[in-house]
Amino acid sequence: MKITILNGDQGNESSRFTGFLKDLTDKLQEDNSVDLYRLQDMNIRYCTGCWSCWWKTPGLCAIRDDSEKILRSVISSDFLIFASPLIQGFTSSTLKKVTDRFVSLLHPYIKLINGESHHRKRYDSYPDFGLIIQREDDTDDANIKIINDIYDRIAINFHSKRRYTHFIEDNQLEEIIYETTGTERITQE
Repeated sequence: MKITILNGDQGNESSRFTGFLKDLTDKLQEDNSVDLYRLQDMNIRYCTGCWSCWWKTPGLCAIRDDSEKILRSVISSDFLIFASPLIQGFTSSTLKKVTDRFVSLLHPYIKLINGESHHRKRYDSYPDFGLIIQREDDTDDANIKIINDIYDRIAINFHSKRRYTHFIEDNQLEEIIYETTGTERITQE
């Protein structure tokens, strides 16, 4: 199974959040192919809304930066993990910046889904995804509902589904592995 992890942590490389993702990646790599991208360390520019990816160079962004490698990994994955500490109640701007660039993975043409206008698929399949976040001190259930609602909307537009939201504070590596791959890890004693 191929898994792509987008690490939106804006802290230093030794942060608790990035450490958690490194542990998860190590465990997932035992049985899967995993691409882990620490977005903070990459050259990713903002989408300019030029729509060249739709009309001039279909499927390819006009901005030449590291997002091309990320998008290639995402669309060829079986599963995608969005990961970020919460910052002022939402995932990081670094993660949002790369998510905005997903527009090149869709057609400009529209179709109705549940009575709403959404972009058609450019590719045959899109990966389902999970969300791994780190709460802020004042994060409450209403914050989590808003985040889940937004990522569920991303799933509709991305022709996939959000399978889970997990918090690093719960330290549920085995549960995340199971929900990502569908396989339980058997630990030998």
